[in-house]
Amino acid sequence: MRCPFCRTPDSRVVDSRLGKEGDAIRRRRRCDRCGRRFTTYERADATMPLVVKKDGRREPFDRHKIVNGLLRACEKRAVPADTIEAVADRIERQVQERGEREIASSVVGEAVMRELHALDAVAYVRFASVYRSFGDVHEFMHELEDLIAERRAEPRHRTSGRARDAPPRRGRRA
Repeated sequence: MRCPFCRTPDSRVVDSRLGKEGDAIRRRRRCDRCGRRFTTYERADATMPLVVKKDGRREPFDRHKIVNGLLRACEKRAVPADTIEAVADRIERQVQERGEREIASSVVGEAVMRELHALDAVAYVRFASVYRSFGDVHEFMHELEDLIAERRAEPRHRTSGRARDAPPRRGRRA
């Protein structure tokens, strides 16, 4: 495995472990040249569908795009990296289980939206604002109103990171 730091092709496996979901092997490696350590993941090479974009272009499914989108949406939020990886794993598995040769990018985007909706309301709104490319403030406000209405219908302890009996936060409204 090529070292990501010095690009030397020689590295040694220091430790191997089964991934949390059992679908990957996590390997800690040490570069023979520079001595730095890095982690690699080994996954089964499953045939993934082509993603059909809105403009008709087709490109291979790329898990890294999902992870990057989740990271941007969850920036400065209390969402652990392991959780983001688990979400990306679930979405990748859903896409794979469909067994289709091609999948619309909207299907992937909506799967990300569902996961973020359940995970973190702020991250969901961030992602939705980019993904749905709202034309104006009214469309954005409509999405927020829908989210607020849905959250009011759920038990309070699931809607935020606050403790169940914690008082509501006071502060500036956007």
